[in-house]
Amino acid sequence: HSPRSQQPFIALNTAAIPKDLLESELFGHEKGAFTGAQSQRKGRFEQADGGTLFLDEVADLPLSMQVKLLRVIQEKRVRAIGAIKEKAIDVRILSASHMSLKPLVESGHFRNDLYFRLNVIELHMPALHERPEDIPLLLRHFSQQLSAEFELDKPPQFTPEATRALLAHHYSGNV
Repeated sequence: HSPRSQQPFIALNTAAIPKDLLESELFGHEKGAFTGAQSQRKGRFEQADGGTLFLDEVADLPLSMQVKLLRVIQEKRVRAIGAIKEKAIDVRILSASHMSLKPLVESGHFRNDLYFRLNVIELHMPALHERPEDIPLLLRHFSQQLSAEFELDKPPQFTPEATRALLAHHYSGNV
């Protein structure tokens, strides 16, 4: 329901991008800016202009990229690799990490100033093993989803043994 809901939502898993391509991926590049840059390319910030940029696994950003990200957040301007001029951007940033950032800040592996820029609203998503009461709800949901997808007369049912096994399992993450 936000004013940005009809604007672009661009997601980037920062851990999945090779470190030497991350700057180009975030900020874009001009044609000929480096070997292989055969055309101009908008970065994720420009693609998300007016909308939201979701940076997944933000804890994996190298310190050199954290400095550049902080500058973009503070200045609300981005410069593509090889560009002469900066472009103004209006982007909401969401970030996620499988690691707690505070200990990384304390150990010097994550910039304190970037942490405070990103950590405006923190949501802790407990692992599934911390909320086993959700498992029966999820089983019902997925059963109904499968039923609709395969046009079944009624949703498949889990045996009591299967349900107990799923409830007893130690899940390392979320759904």
